[in-house]
Amino acid sequence: MAWHIFSFLILSSCVARYAGGAAVDSSTTSIRDPANLVNLFIGTTKGGHTFPGATLPHGMLKVGPDTNSPDNHAGYDANPIWNFVGFSQMHDDGTGGSPPLSNFKLWPFQSCGQSDEFEQCTTSLSTRSVPRKVLSNGLPDDTAEPGYFSTNLSTSIRVELTATRKVALHKYTFPAGTQNPRILLDLTDDGQRSGRNPVMELDPATGRIKGDASFAASFGVGGYNAYACVDFKGDGFQLGAPKEFGGWVDDSPVKNVTNANQLQFFSGSQVGAMLTFTPRRIGPTSILARVGVSFISADQACSNAEQEISTFDFNHTDDVDPEIVSLFYSSVYRTHISPADYSGENPRWDSTEPYYDSLYCNWDTYRTLYSFMALHDPVNFARIVRGMINIQQHEGWLPECRGATDQQWVQGGSNGDPILGEFFVKFHEHAAALNVSGDALYTALLRDAEEQPQDWDLQGRQANDWKTFGFLPFDRSTGGGSNTRHVSRALEYAFDDFAISQVAKILNKTDDAAKYARRAGNYINNWNATTVVPGRENIVGMMQLRLSNGSFAFTDPRHCSVNDPTHSTCFLDSNNHDGFYESSPIVYSQYVPQDTAKLILLQGGNQKFIDRLNFIFEENYFDSTDEPSQQIPFMYHYANRPGLSTQTSRQVIAQFYNTSTNGLPGNDDSGAMGSYVAFYLAGLYPLPATRQFLLSSPYFPEISFFNPIFGTTTTIRAKNFNGNPKDGTGGTVFVRSVKIDGELWKSNCFIEWDAFIHGSTIDLELTDDINMTCGEGADSLPPSLSTGGYD
Repeated sequence: MAWHIFSFLILSSCVARYAGGAAVDSSTTSIRDPANLVNLFIGTTKGGHTFPGATLPHGMLKVGPDTNSPDNHAGYDANPIWNFVGFSQMHDDGTGGSPPLSNFKLWPFQSCGQSDEFEQCTTSLSTRSVPRKVLSNGLPDDTAEPGYFSTNLSTSIRVELTATRKVALHKYTFPAGTQNPRILLDLTDDGQRSGRNPVMELDPATGRIKGDASFAASFGVGGYNAYACVDFKGDGFQLGAPKEFGGWVDDSPVKNVTNANQLQFFSGSQVGAMLTFTPRRIGPTSILARVGVSFISADQACSNAEQEISTFDFNHTDDVDPEIVSLFYSSVYRTHISPADYSGENPRWDSTEPYYDSLYCNWDTYRTLYSFMALHDPVNFARIVRGMINIQQHEGWLPECRGATDQQWVQGGSNGDPILGEFFVKFHEHAAALNVSGDALYTALLRDAEEQPQDWDLQGRQANDWKTFGFLPFDRSTGGGSNTRHVSRALEYAFDDFAISQVAKILNKTDDAAKYARRAGNYINNWNATTVVPGRENIVGMMQLRLSNGSFAFTDPRHCSVNDPTHSTCFLDSNNHDGFYESSPIVYSQYVPQDTAKLILLQGGNQKFIDRLNFIFEENYFDSTDEPSQQIPFMYHYANRPGLSTQTSRQVIAQFYNTSTNGLPGNDDSGAMGSYVAFYLAGLYPLPATRQFLLSSPYFPEISFFNPIFGTTTTIRAKNFNGNPKDGTGGTVFVRSVKIDGELWKSNCFIEWDAFIHGSTIDLELTDDINMTCGEGADSLPPSLSTGGYD
């Protein structure tokens, strides 16, 4: 099933119904599900021309009912005086001109004529319609919510509709006692009744119908061909082959016809196919109809149907747990709450630029929030970047932590740098159109990198010592900020400089690019190759404090962890002189995201690196509540063991995240945790200010990202998808191979930003073999600075 990333409220539930998912049930929230606020019937009569049926955001298929109203541009008219005439696969919303689309209608018959014979069915558009079922309040008996439409016909047939991007799924429930449940396919009657040159092929053994026709444009002089492929299945029983089959022209059904060429019709005739099925022995008979549509061919319509809805389970397609669906969309929703747009409410200076506040704080959000925003919401991302640049222009340095227009404490590095780097690396070609000045952006970055503010506890960096030593000596008290967090800040300064190097490279500032790439390697200055974890002599080498003379000081690697014998917290405390903030030396010793290949060498090679990662999880050094640990589950990729990353990241989700009222292990940190979970569920992990995403397998058989700047949709499809193990262990979830737009990709471990620019289809072949590697050759491994991966 397709899972589309869209924007803000609608995305959190646009297809939850189709997945069978109930929303989060919380007695502490007044809005149980944002989708409950969506009224799909607004504007469905008196010229509104709105579409109330089932679709996904930007989905090609919009499956819904068609009425015989003269005002049925979107198929539906809410006025119950108008009868239904079919349930078609495609509609438009809110259009004028002539009624568009409304192609390939299906229609159920509870019985036909007095003797209920095939030939007595009234098949034409005007004669097959039946009155609507009307409720006691005078409204039609219709229900709609995002991704789902249902109605009860006056013939006592219940109709339910849902859709993926290119495929519709219908469910027709015939009342008990129905002897000959029949379903008709109308090939020619679109909204304008313009269909010509119908083609139909019917397989009497399976009931599959393939068909197409040519149709007129609704607001122009052109035309188009459309193709459909329809399959049927019993819901809860074996349907078997149709007991009757045939075609029809206007009001004349013809039994045993399998091809439109066997029918006699003229230009303008209504043409289609019809099947009669054996009813269920006891009780109502529910028949599912899967309709794939294509503008290419009928075979492609069938392929679309088979790929997007491989089974016919209406409520639980593809075994995606409803809780996972709710967790994903709830996580995405939270990525759009902060930062807050305070434009027009800045008391400190006047500006025509956007002003964003509630940056609380960049240290939390730079790792995943803005990379997730880059995938689907670059316009708001650009506005936030403009606001940050404007703050730098008025206050001297990029903002770090901000609330209610006030500067607040810096936690780590100058973490606005990778946020601006993320934007520019991915959208530099569109920056001018988004009103982001590349020169102003680069000026802001250089101010962070080169000039020390009066108080680097509130903005900027401890830049002077960083430039002088290549680390932050803990024995120097130079004023200008707290003498604390030396190691963790230095590691983040190194990554900040890496982000600047990537922007400089794009701007053809080759000297700067080389300079800041060298400074990005300064992480090694805090590496003490002889530090050993107490009691674990095989874990050797650790990030440690340095004195100004170059010698190392010792911080217990267990410091600030659950295993810390002194139970230290390492919070923002000026008395914290042990070098680390909110996490242990063991965790921070893994924080070299720009150059993990070199880190692996420092830690003794691939196997020792893997052993260290295993140790972190086995001994509970991994901290699910805090951001420094976020990348660690994915770091097995760099040691050519992506299967271990896939399993470990899934175990993290299973253990720490759910949809209950305490379903987060710690603070959401302004959407930091929401974006982190969303990436994990999507089977991706970002590295800001680069063009790469680490790749795993998604929790869904298909997930799509629409980017409005590029006007493209990138789809990741998981072939052989077989559900998600509850505990995250094992399963058919490991990536065997990757194809991008049909071509074998060089790596099973990462994909490039180009795939999102072009709107590629990324096919992942899944296996249950956890021992899959990144592939053949050095370029199959994720990039690192020391291996030239970003050149």
